[in-house]
Amino acid sequence: MKAAIYTLGCKVNQYESQEMTELLTRNGYLVVNPRENADVYIINSCTVTAESTRKTRQAVRHFKTLHPDSAVVLTGCVPQAFPSEAAAVKEADIILGNKNNFKLISSLKNWFAERNGIIDISEHEKNEKYEGVIITEFTGHTRAFVKIQDGCDRFCSYCAIPFARGRSRSKPIEDIKNELEALSGKGFKEIVFVGINLSAYGRDIGLSLTDAVNAADNTDGIERIRLGSLEPDHITDSMISSFAKSQKFCPQFHISLQSGSDTVLKRMNRHYISDEYARLVKKLRRSFEDTSVTTDIITGFPGETEKEFSETVDFIKKMRFEKVHVFPYSVREGTKAAKMESQLSNDIKSKRANELSEICEKIRKEAFESMIGRTVSVLFEAPKNGMQCGYTKNYTPIRIKSEEPLTGEIRDVLITACEDDFCIGSISHKKS
Repeated sequence: MKAAIYTLGCKVNQYESQEMTELLTRNGYLVVNPRENADVYIINSCTVTAESTRKTRQAVRHFKTLHPDSAVVLTGCVPQAFPSEAAAVKEADIILGNKNNFKLISSLKNWFAERNGIIDISEHEKNEKYEGVIITEFTGHTRAFVKIQDGCDRFCSYCAIPFARGRSRSKPIEDIKNELEALSGKGFKEIVFVGINLSAYGRDIGLSLTDAVNAADNTDGIERIRLGSLEPDHITDSMISSFAKSQKFCPQFHISLQSGSDTVLKRMNRHYISDEYARLVKKLRRSFEDTSVTTDIITGFPGETEKEFSETVDFIKKMRFEKVHVFPYSVREGTKAAKMESQLSNDIKSKRANELSEICEKIRKEAFESMIGRTVSVLFEAPKNGMQCGYTKNYTPIRIKSEEPLTGEIRDVLITACEDDFCIGSISHKKS
């Protein structure tokens, strides 16, 4: 039988889709592209915003309409966080919470035998341990994501993810080492550690994120180590010092900010103030050569005044992030922020998001322009629009013209120009 997986959302979801791919393959399924005809369509959902949930419902209905005789499975964060909302999506034949993905095969067997709808969602428990399998491949990617942590204890006032993912828990270090060995054996040169609250890794098992980085540092064949999103108050001086000793470590830090206004940060239940965040960024840029710092910003949080928004704009200009993901605030039912007074209109939220995005794009372009004339090391991914595409260690996107197949190769590139969202260069024989 053929199965297809359609993934929405973050790198953790992409990793878990790979887990399901390997589970299906071991049980005799041929996993194909979602655009192909298949017997099973799995929608691995995201619920970080209301728009993500809308896209999830749309995807389920799309696949059922096109393939009415196939089994359509809804799993991921939407059913786990909002089971009644997921149950209302009648086009889904099987609904699993992300905690129950391991039941995928048995659920499919039951559905094909009886053609009766299945809903199987188990609540996360307070002291549960990390669950998951060791992946041996990362299909369709040049960089392999390695999930080492799940869940979140922070309960930011706007976020539904703790309800979708449970409390923070860490993958055993031996499982991480085995997974790194397997992926290295498949030729992956760069791994990206990911988690729901990645920087909390190890706190429940007497370790820290440095232990995972050290494991990758000691894995033959792995040439680059990259980290997913981090929380600023979890990044310690000893952590920075340890990372800086690794020749494989990629100095790109995606550190969630959400607002540059301290009063908004307090309402968000974030655990730092803007000055602490700024000191951390200064420390990182001082500790690593060619550091890039990227972040997320939410505009139009409940009660955000013009003054508070201006504080965020000023902070962004001061920090000069290499890239910023800007999101208008999205109401998530069940969160504290959803009940706050002074909810702003969609027009105001979008207007502020657009204004901030323009500022951030200008800063990003100036950062690209400053790289012209430099030679950098690039890991190439799949070609795009006739160009060979890849990323530097600090995650600057690079494109070059070359007839040589470069996917999976690390080469030195001389940067000669830049476009809107990438730099242009040519292969260099001068070491970066």
